[in-house]
Amino acid sequence: MASHTVTTVWKENMQFETDNPSGHKVLIDTSEENGGNNTGLGPKAMMLSSLAGCSGLDVVSLLKKMRVSIDDFKIETSGELTEEHPKYYDKVSVDYHFYGTNLNEDKITKAVDLSIEKYCGVMEMFRKFAEITTSIHFHNK
Repeated sequence: MASHTVTTVWKENMQFETDNPSGHKVLIDTSEENGGNNTGLGPKAMMLSSLAGCSGLDVVSLLKKMRVSIDDFKIETSGELTEEHPKYYDKVSVDYHFYGTNLNEDKITKAVDLSIEKYCGVMEMFRKFAEITTSIHFHNK
């Protein structure tokens, strides 16, 4: 069974530096109104970025295997926080946007669906605590 360990070190004030198993580092901080300096990513928003990144990696890999070309691709992910502490995302939407000429909508949809339903482990983790909605948007030139 695989496992991952990250080390998170307090730098100053409310700022932390965290690494991942590959050694890359990210700063975590909070807004000035919450006592931070707003010099890093917020922990909850970083979870949304992880969700988008996980699924995006799947989709790009699958499209490459399917030999589907796109000009650009972005994922907009938003979450609604609960009112009471501890606040967490109970509703999350993931919007996939594809840009290009003569986009192969069937294959792109298949790649997104495979990520959502089979491959994206972060998506599966989110399902444990949030209602997730997804949509695909095609922007043909």
